Amino acid sequence: MASRITQIDAGSPAERAGLRVGETLLDIGGTPIRDVLDYKFYSYDAALTLRVLAADGQTIRDVSVQKREGEPLGLNFEHYLMDGMKRCSNSCVFCFIDQLPRGMRETLYVKDDDARMSFLMGNYISLTNLSEDDVDRILRMRISPVNISVQTTNPALRVEMLRNPRAGEALKIMERFAAGGITMNCQLVVCVGLNDGEELRRSLRDLRTLYPAVSSVSVVPFGQTRHREGLYPLRETTAESAGEVLDIVEPFAADCLREIGTRLVWCGDELYLKARRELPDADYYEDFTQFENGIGMLPLFAEEFRLALPDYKGRSARPFTIATGTAAAPSLAKLLDEAAAACDNLRGNVCAIQNNFFGHSVSVAGLITGQDLIAQLKNRNDLGERVLISANMLRDGGDVFLDDLTPRQVSEAIGVPLVPVEIDGADLLEKIFQSISS
Repeated sequence: MASRITQIDAGSPAERAGLRVGETLLDIGGTPIRDVLDYKFYSYDAALTLRVLAADGQTIRDVSVQKREGEPLGLNFEHYLMDGMKRCSNSCVFCFIDQLPRGMRETLYVKDDDARMSFLMGNYISLTNLSEDDVDRILRMRISPVNISVQTTNPALRVEMLRNPRAGEALKIMERFAAGGITMNCQLVVCVGLNDGEELRRSLRDLRTLYPAVSSVSVVPFGQTRHREGLYPLRETTAESAGEVLDIVEPFAADCLREIGTRLVWCGDELYLKARRELPDADYYEDFTQFENGIGMLPLFAEEFRLALPDYKGRSARPFTIATGTAAAPSLAKLLDEAAAACDNLRGNVCAIQNNFFGHSVSVAGLITGQDLIAQLKNRNDLGERVLISANMLRDGGDVFLDDLTPRQVSEAIGVPLVPVEIDGADLLEKIFQSISS
């Protein structure tokens, strides 16, 4: 069973209470525990009674637990969610997973659309597979924030874009969430000719009516790979179409700032880069609510870099190369020029990696594969002593690229070590100036 206890944290309330590995958690305070949300919600109190089934499958016992209010129990289960993940029931015309080539590892093809993952991990969900019981539970438990892939507030267009007859019901669910005090962060993936132009204006107006429950809106371009055979004929986001989106969003955001005290809506960095426009300063993004969605990532990175740079003034560094996507390469080159002006004998360069694996329209660093790094770096004689890469090119844990090549394999092929860098300008400087011994 998914709620079977597989590990108990040392020194935790569960260990002190005498709970055992192999037992199965049945209920807390008489409430059956069906998944991780129930577990976290009903284990919050300071005094608890847990009913567990022994490893033999026969004996049931009650265990009293005393702890601080809100302190984790310290139980770990077979599966993080404690039951099966809800899979996506949509066939979105812009789905990135549908554009993956065959032969990649199976986990990359998994489409989740689970409200629990939205609350716990920040994933975006479409709301199309929520049952009435799911909606009621979110309201009852006040599960917040929920991150929602809205795409459009036009019900008929949303059905067309998500290819799901339930897609048009989302606004009604969002209205219920707003009335129930649930905070929502929303995303609009803009597809040229579908939900841009007047449809984008409509969506922004509708979402603003749900403020403050809708606390942020991100507008990002559709990500197109070269593997779209047989898929919906979407048009590529060009410099012109990206500029048109910015010309809609930025005045709307300025009006929101003046009238409600927040911009409410922000465009992804990629739209500015595609439109060949300057990115706003870091303070434009307020609380960086949607940083992980690529909103303000480069401006914050640049600010962190510049704030840390005085600490390295006058220092020298071993020669290096920064390998990144074509989108961020000009910004990183500019930062490197600033560092060279402040530091002694800084010998480094930026290499923009063309994405041959997914297609040249994919320009972000996080989707660069090991094979593209090898193909474009192995014959260069100006790499220096190491190549710095963004840590988000690698799977969580830093052990493998999207194409299953390892950092070690890439390092051996290009002849110099790879050094992953966090999405943090200060960390880039630290890695640039790290000593040979480290």
